Amino acid sequence: MTRKRLKTLEDRVSYRIARSKQNVFVREDFEDLGGYDQIGRALRLLAKSETLIKIGYGLYAKAKKSTLSSKTVPVKPLPSLAKEAIERLGLKTSSSKLERDYNAGRTTQVPTGRLIAVRGRISRRIGYNGAYVSYERAAAR
Repeated sequence: MTRKRLKTLEDRVSYRIARSKQNVFVREDFEDLGGYDQIGRALRLLAKSETLIKIGYGLYAKAKKSTLSSKTVPVKPLPSLAKEAIERLGLKTSSSKLERDYNAGRTTQVPTGRLIAVRGRISRRIGYNGAYVSYERAAAR
């Protein structure tokens, strides 16, 4: 049984992304494969080849071709990717005030999901293609 050897760093990073159940990646996920700059170059090349989409500073998401527009889009919607990214950065998320009001029946306005309640401080812009999420301070429990 001959196994194809993964020669380049880009191949090894791509292989790890394909086998991973995660949808959001940071450079630290690939620290054991190479140096900081090398990993950054490999991630940029994968983003250019439309395997990944850059959703923030040092944040990348798995990508696929859209069946409707044949453009590259993330595999999951932006709000769920943003929540996963925030949790990967070590912060806790919870439902926003708008989501709580809607679920409690106090309003009929359906929340978009682009407002995320975060416990702690965050200043990163997470999004792609002009659509970004916003943050609100979550109630401490």
